[in-house]
Amino acid sequence: MRWAALLLVLLAALPARAQQAPSTPLLTADLSTDRVEITTGFTGASVIVFGATENLIGPQTGEDVVVVAWGPSQPTVVRRKVNVLGFWVNGPAATFPEIPGFYAIAGTRPVWEVLPEDVRRTGRLGLDALPLRVVGAQGPAFRAALLELKQRDGRWQEYAAPVTVAGGRLFSARVSFPDTVQTGDYRVEVLLVRERRIVARQELFLRVDRVGSAAWIAGIARNAPLLYGVGCIVLAALAGWLGSVLFRRS
Repeated sequence: MRWAALLLVLLAALPARAQQAPSTPLLTADLSTDRVEITTGFTGASVIVFGATENLIGPQTGEDVVVVAWGPSQPTVVRRKVNVLGFWVNGPAATFPEIPGFYAIAGTRPVWEVLPEDVRRTGRLGLDALPLRVVGAQGPAFRAALLELKQRDGRWQEYAAPVTVAGGRLFSARVSFPDTVQTGDYRVEVLLVRERRIVARQELFLRVDRVGSAAWIAGIARNAPLLYGVGCIVLAALAGWLGSVLFRRS
């Protein structure tokens, strides 16, 4: 009788356990690689962010995907050139102590269309939402110059390539790193937005490192700058001498 009663209890609990089974996550994402290697012939690299959502992406469900990539912080100085007696010299300077060395954002739609301004500024979503603290010379012209310089060399990107959707639930985005990218740890955030609210997010990480002879040269430049400088001068002198010999023979 006791075994029969226990069996009845287990059978009664099965539907409840089935209802408590874990549901499909709202968002799942990953990277095509978690490491970017810089060699002496490095000309840039691309990393694919891909994933899937539980619901369809698009106007039928009101869901959008936003991808944001961050690089290590670094100080940057912006100077204004002034003309003094016909010579251009450095004038006022603005120092931005902590700005992302790399920043890229993409989405199925522009982020200002899918999120309110207060959420964008809190999450630093978009170049206009970055908190660029400045020391020294003030004024919007220095911020505008910083944005132009960073976008020109490819270190800051805003919707360079959109997030593409396939099959309604599968998405992918390409994050392109320029040849001037710095080494360090990078963070990629994938956000699922529904009705102007972030309902799910996932953080991914990758590492940018120098390898081979590029790492060896960078190590000498960092640990023995005097030796590195002398070596550069000697190599430049040898290259100039060799060039003159070749031209003389021709």
